[in-house]
Amino acid sequence: MFLIDTTRNGKPLYDPLVNQSLDNYLLQTKRLQGHGLIIYINHPAVIIGVHQNAYAEVDLPYLRAHKIDLVRRSSGGGAVYQDYGNIIFENIVVNDPTAQVDNYQAIGAPILSALHDLGVPQAQLSGRNDLVIDGQKFCGMTMVKTGDSYAAGGTIMFDLNQEQARQVLTPNQEKLQSKGVKSVDKRITNIKPYLSSQYRDWTGEDFKNYLLCHMFGVDKIEQIETYHLTDDDWQNIDDALAAKYTTEEWNYGKNPGYHDYVSHHFDIGTVAFNYTVTNNQITHCQIYGDFITKGDVEVIDQHLLGVKYDYDSLVEALRQSDLEHNLGKITPEAVANLILKKYE
Repeated sequence: MFLIDTTRNGKPLYDPLVNQSLDNYLLQTKRLQGHGLIIYINHPAVIIGVHQNAYAEVDLPYLRAHKIDLVRRSSGGGAVYQDYGNIIFENIVVNDPTAQVDNYQAIGAPILSALHDLGVPQAQLSGRNDLVIDGQKFCGMTMVKTGDSYAAGGTIMFDLNQEQARQVLTPNQEKLQSKGVKSVDKRITNIKPYLSSQYRDWTGEDFKNYLLCHMFGVDKIEQIETYHLTDDDWQNIDDALAAKYTTEEWNYGKNPGYHDYVSHHFDIGTVAFNYTVTNNQITHCQIYGDFITKGDVEVIDQHLLGVKYDYDSLVEALRQSDLEHNLGKITPEAVANLILKKYE
């Protein structure tokens, strides 16, 4: 494993628009062979999943009033708030069958090991992709695969401003209830309160540097094998940002404003539909959610257009849309019931 240095002109970048685009450049364009690692910190921002509706997930007036960035990542998952108390890490693996980070247990293991050595033995993996301390989440992990390559990592809450997070995020209350909790605050925690007094004055940068040294087994960051992004790399990154990742169309998307909006949390994540029914037929439809899929959710939208708004017709259309590939392990019957508002 080697480190990919994401500083520019010797200075760290805290711009989430830039940082969030790095994995796509490294996977699709640069393709450094082997197992690389990037790790960075963002200034205040809300990061939403590629399939999420920003207008339903975020308090946009609060976000703009407090100068918080909105950034859409290129992978699935839910909306998260990040600031200088967060550390984001990603394993960038290209054509390396020996890299053991193709499952969430392997991705989280180096983080848990570092915390255990800091005197936090109760840190552990919970569920499919969460790292928790005493049952409270401090890191969510996600993964995106492209051919022989993948990016796999997570966002670590070290000293997050939880009040700001609570204000700017507008979580799906039905999803929270399905997990047996009543508020965001019950689900998450920072790492810092669990550290012994000798580490309590650490900043996010201090914790990030500790993680790096621990993960690579060195005493100083300078001892880590490192690839430094070049001027040509940055020019390519800047070009991609201008073409897509800094545009409002990509980050905010469009609120279609269709007549009906339904949402339900399933095992694969939250699935939501915004649609219009005219003369008992679906005339407009768009799917949203924090699910993670390798398929194309637009296939589902297209199969639903023009379909009669009844159970049998919806189930048949959903069967033809290859739900398991394009959405996840969910039945056509369950999705049909969602569209018919049977979960309200």
